[in-house]
Amino acid sequence: DAKYKIIKVPHMADSITEGTLKSWAKQIGEQIEQDEEVASIETDKVDIPVNSPVAGVLRELLVNEEDTVVVGQDLFKIEEGAVAEGGAKPKAQADAPAPASAPEPAAEQPKKQAEQAAPAPAPAKPAAAAAAPASTSSAAAPAAPAHFGVSSRSERRVKMNRMRLRIAERLKQSQDTAASLTTFNEIDMSNLIELRKTYKDDVLKTHGVKLGYMGAFVKASTHALQAVPEVNASIDGDHLVYYDYCDVSVAVATPKGLVTPVLRNTERMSIVDVEQEIANLGKKARDNKITVEDMAGGTFTISNGG
Repeated sequence: DAKYKIIKVPHMADSITEGTLKSWAKQIGEQIEQDEEVASIETDKVDIPVNSPVAGVLRELLVNEEDTVVVGQDLFKIEEGAVAEGGAKPKAQADAPAPASAPEPAAEQPKKQAEQAAPAPAPAKPAAAAAAPASTSSAAAPAAPAHFGVSSRSERRVKMNRMRLRIAERLKQSQDTAASLTTFNEIDMSNLIELRKTYKDDVLKTHGVKLGYMGAFVKASTHALQAVPEVNASIDGDHLVYYDYCDVSVAVATPKGLVTPVLRNTERMSIVDVEQEIANLGKKARDNKITVEDMAGGTFTISNGG
């Protein structure tokens, strides 16, 4: 007897209860291996892959793309242990060249040759040439002015993804509830610029990472957090929580929006260590492989240095 299993929307994170099913990686009737990705759910923080816990054949999709799904909702049905019709093609068969097309019947060849030999129809004369001798007054009339950069007044509506919606929501919430204060302090960067110029090639050759300015910014911030513990603290009810470690969030741009992965224990890192970790987190974010855990728990945030 066939054994069917209903796969549900997995737990995503403590603060995430729903998402949007963005795409199905598999379709009904296709073979699925254990732990193979079947669907992708977009949340307001990261995209969550949904993998199959068992091997089998996908029998039913229980939601459509762009539907909102919640944790624990039925997602798809799989027949455990089944093999898709036809199975996997043998490699020799898959790699075999396509057979040559059969020769055309003899009756069709003269017809095709006649079509090829027929002369192409002459192009139609422009309408302006047909009406050339209209009148002396119209011929003498000045030409209409050319329109450069003709603009369009059409509109397009594009649905925002969940991440951009949450960014917009948080920005507005911050504007409404937080007391905003911006200060500017000029510093002399000459020594840091000279240090980067002197060692950037050696660092790239030895450690395989570009020496930028964010590493120095993070280390300077870390020293400040240790010197002034009140900055590296948070309020929990009627308690102040002081952190003996420094977890610094840094801004990383992705095609879907800005994310802030966390550099853990920056007090133990060198400038090169920081640059390597920023590069690793940036690649994960751009490859859409960053997780909620990568962005949780920062004690201090640095905006993009650019």
